[in-house]
Amino acid sequence: MLTRDEIANPFLAAAIEAVLTAGDIQLARLGTGFRVDPKGRGDIVTEVDLEVERLFRATMAQRFPDHSVLAEELVETRPVGGATHRWLFDPIDGTVNYARGLPFFCASLALEVDGEIEVAAVYDPCRRELFTSERNRGAWLNAQPLHVSTVDRLEDAALGTGFPHGAGVRVPAMENLLAEYAVRARAIRRLGSAALDLCYVACGRMDGFWDCNLKPWDTAAGALIVREAGGTVTALDGGPFSYESGDALASNGRVHAEMLSVMRAARIA
Repeated sequence: MLTRDEIANPFLAAAIEAVLTAGDIQLARLGTGFRVDPKGRGDIVTEVDLEVERLFRATMAQRFPDHSVLAEELVETRPVGGATHRWLFDPIDGTVNYARGLPFFCASLALEVDGEIEVAAVYDPCRRELFTSERNRGAWLNAQPLHVSTVDRLEDAALGTGFPHGAGVRVPAMENLLAEYAVRARAIRRLGSAALDLCYVACGRMDGFWDCNLKPWDTAAGALIVREAGGTVTALDGGPFSYESGDALASNGRVHAEMLSVMRAARIA
């Protein structure tokens, strides 16, 4: 496992320290009867989410007072005069899993500098798996280089997806998309954490992932990790990916064109 002292980039070192600390808290509080509250339609927040996020914000305010923070549970903090550096943090990605004791959740953190994601760290404490990346320098799992899979046919591919949070009505196009992939891919999994899904594409456990209605803290770290592991990330219609847009299509690159053809068949692209 990488530690802060082993990392030359001080921002990546800080990101690693933050997600490892978050993971320690997540495991320590798991199954302890913590408070769970509703947060809008179909979503929840736990007191552990808030504990982790408040600690993170306090740490970053002390260490990097000229940086801003955008995280899931509390309002964005900005220094007076603005900031060129912004941390995007999800204290628990997979909160429903966490609240139910399902061991698939993580802390996800990325640093944006002048609009570009420069470093990323995602930590799964249940498996002690730390995914990290630096822009133009690669991606790693517990210090081992990451590479996407070599699967080159959709019929052989394992795909991940999610379902839109807070949807009050059915979305036929997304239902059609799931049905199309179900008969064209080898397997589809809905695991409940977009950040980890993206990391699984990066390390070759899955060959592709798609979802919509996502937030910047869901995808900013994972998208960089996928790209630095040799994969491709676009919007659902094949256009440029933006973590601000809310949708993502990620793959090992080899099955991306076929995935886009399914998007078109489902009238997404």
